[in-house]
Amino acid sequence: MLVQRIASSGQHFSPNSAERTGDFSFKVLTVNIHKGFTVFNRKFMLHELREAVRAVGADVVFLQEVAGTHATHGQRWENYPEAPHYEFLADSIWPQYAYGRNAVYTNGHHGNAVLSKFPITHHENRDISISGPERRGLLHCVLALPEGRGQVHAICVHLGLLEAHRRQQMNMLCKMVREDVPAEAPVVVAGDFNDWRRRAHDQLEKGAGLHEVFVKAHGRPARTFPARMPLLHLDRIYVRHAVAHAPMVLPRRPWSHLSDHAPLAAEIVL
Repeated sequence: MLVQRIASSGQHFSPNSAERTGDFSFKVLTVNIHKGFTVFNRKFMLHELREAVRAVGADVVFLQEVAGTHATHGQRWENYPEAPHYEFLADSIWPQYAYGRNAVYTNGHHGNAVLSKFPITHHENRDISISGPERRGLLHCVLALPEGRGQVHAICVHLGLLEAHRRQQMNMLCKMVREDVPAEAPVVVAGDFNDWRRRAHDQLEKGAGLHEVFVKAHGRPARTFPARMPLLHLDRIYVRHAVAHAPMVLPRRPWSHLSDHAPLAAEIVL
């Protein structure tokens, strides 16, 4: 299932231009929002999460574990929104969004979402589930940059828990980039890779020319899980035909109390 909204009024851009070089840059954020709940589903935090996401000022937001609908949560949680969570988070800040439904269960479904201040001209959710109960997808969006600067391809990722599944899913990701993205087009791939052994870097570089922004900047990926005391390097931002400036893990407060994953942000320069 794919959902997309197109702004009915004028387009809203927040581009940043590197004046000395003429390069175009934009800010990205990626976070696994755990369907709006804290660790162990003890507290519903989607309203606080929306304020934190807004405060980052990102132009493009990559979200994983986003609830599309749930039939019973509204009865238990007084402030549970009627709208799908990607729509609630986008609100008036990101006029465009796309949602890819991955996991479907009795009371609802969840998946990946991309929120964008740039027009989404095309989107596809590709099923990369291998076997068993885990349902995974790649949400591929084509974004039109302002002032005739062309397009950027944004792919939101949430890979499986088993390493054998992740290897196959990364092969599918590489195939998507090679076959569905023009060879010279800039690409940003972000999300929850569950790659605690750090095996993805070589596979994605060799298979699709993708480079991880924290590895480029600091020699290693960022620690993002669990959010309150990050030990594992699960979340990533990869780019091709782009350079990341000042990638960062966002401060623990308030993020460590909003989800089980810490968010990552970076300025992407084309």
